[in-house]
Amino acid sequence: MRGPLAVPAEPYEFAFEPSQTALLVIDMQRDFVDRGGFGEMLGNDVAPLRRAVEPTRRVLDAFRRARLPVVHTREGHRPDLSDCPPSKRARGKLAVGIGDPGPMGRVLVRGEHGHDIIDDLKPLPGEPVIDKPGKGAFYATDLELVLRDKGIRSLVVTGVTTEVCVHTTVREANDRGYECLVLEDCVGSYFPEFQAAAIKMIKAQGGIFGWVSTSRQLLEVLEGGRP
Repeated sequence: MRGPLAVPAEPYEFAFEPSQTALLVIDMQRDFVDRGGFGEMLGNDVAPLRRAVEPTRRVLDAFRRARLPVVHTREGHRPDLSDCPPSKRARGKLAVGIGDPGPMGRVLVRGEHGHDIIDDLKPLPGEPVIDKPGKGAFYATDLELVLRDKGIRSLVVTGVTTEVCVHTTVREANDRGYECLVLEDCVGSYFPEFQAAAIKMIKAQGGIFGWVSTSRQLLEVLEGGRP
């Protein structure tokens, strides 16, 4: 694929070199996205997150066809919870919390059914999966090593939830010098007002944390090969 390319975006177009760009799919896990998972157990409507699945799948397919790097993340903890701070387990005073048995196995525990990525976006062999104990994908993980090894400078960001794990990761990436394009229809929040505010914050002040576009705008450029 020739480059560089430029995608219509806010606050201005996002220019990127495809060979130096990776798709980051954040925490599209059953516990967050599927009905009956941890997110729904907390009283949330998962429909806004489900709406991000299909556009994310289309972008994922396009990156795979173009043989561009894809990286997935999952939030969760070791079975003995040794990497889960007591404060995280206690927060919310939940009847069923991290490590407790739930409909999809122990909540947010690595290796459990609910912890894994949904079938629609299942990683292919060779696509790195970053298991993270916190909200940000760079904290206590080898994500930066993976990106540097692949020569990545730009990230196309998708996943959930917009105001928590997506936002934290974009902020971490920004501090490390990565350029981030967040696809508005490929990220989701349980709360519409949080979604709107989080998107505005990313592109505010000349793109203080990054750029915002849509899957359609990206795919038109990526698959059309237009500079």
